[in-house]
Amino acid sequence: MRTVAVRLRTRSYQIQIASGLLDELGEQARDALGERTRQAVVVSSATVGSIYSGRAVRSLARAAFKVHSFSIGDGERFKSLRTAESLFGFLIERRIERSDVIVALGGGVVGDLAGFVAATYLRGVRLIQVPTTLLAQIDSSVGGKTAVNHPLGKNLIGAFHQPSLVVIDPDTLASLPLRELHAGLYEAIKYGVIRDRRLFDRIAGNVERLRQLEPGNIGPLIARCCAIKAAVVQCDEREVGLRRILNFGHTVGHALEAATRYRRFLHGEAVAHGMRAASRIAERMGLLASSERESIETAIASVGKLPRANTIAHSDIFSSIHRDKKVEAGRAHFVLPLEIGRVAIRSDVPPRVIREALKVVLA
Repeated sequence: MRTVAVRLRTRSYQIQIASGLLDELGEQARDALGERTRQAVVVSSATVGSIYSGRAVRSLARAAFKVHSFSIGDGERFKSLRTAESLFGFLIERRIERSDVIVALGGGVVGDLAGFVAATYLRGVRLIQVPTTLLAQIDSSVGGKTAVNHPLGKNLIGAFHQPSLVVIDPDTLASLPLRELHAGLYEAIKYGVIRDRRLFDRIAGNVERLRQLEPGNIGPLIARCCAIKAAVVQCDEREVGLRRILNFGHTVGHALEAATRYRRFLHGEAVAHGMRAASRIAERMGLLASSERESIETAIASVGKLPRANTIAHSDIFSSIHRDKKVEAGRAHFVLPLEIGRVAIRSDVPPRVIREALKVVLA
């Protein structure tokens, strides 16, 4: 088992990574929560629940939890206040108490939605993240950012709420559609660009092995990405400084998702388009060498073909960029690469440069 610690004083927790760990969820949960926790609510999507919910429920039951299951629809559009309201009602009807736990079993949509409800129900109940997609395993399940979407913007309504435990079983990736796996690999490239040149090179040189989920490649990739995020979150839990580097590709990425009402792109795909745009912006501002920009775009292209974005009005994207939660004093913040492994946060990107980058990247 690989273990990554997230050290946040009283909110510290562990990320456990091991093949077959889903069947040990109950034991891991009991160790993390103690004996006071009586009830566990497993929140999952229809697709993921049909595959993995039974194993999770049985494991929790063996550890003497009274288990309830709640299912949401598949896709970003179900990460909404309406879905959250349904889950609130479910918890109230079953008299879930503050000492009980919500278990998020699924991808980033499930993790964000369940985390938001855990943060706000009774002003906070315990949360365990059990991510089953690569993107959730390396990113959204770690760090305590929870949210729901609004038609005018992604993740505009949310809260910071750290989990008590993250349980990652790489075996769950075997059921992922290839497109979902690609979305996670795009997000992994992000970590290499912002913090680790060696990781970037390892991904770029081993895409096919990663796509085949070879244990010697996928396990270390997950652990390294989690370690990078843990180190950043430990320095800046509330995203007032360093943690903003994790938003590389997200300024344009979130805008693409909002402009298409969360129906065209998987999150990782939108971020991939956003990373390409940010790299072009950095190049046009004289911050990034053309060879580095080409390496980033080549790595993204090697993972797989992205959904087309050339039918989206640039005015819609531009409007969404300026409604994003990363806007301060009316200025959008971009995470721009200076070289692979090092980035800067800039709020002085001229609108003309943004438009020029969008025109090239989204053509």
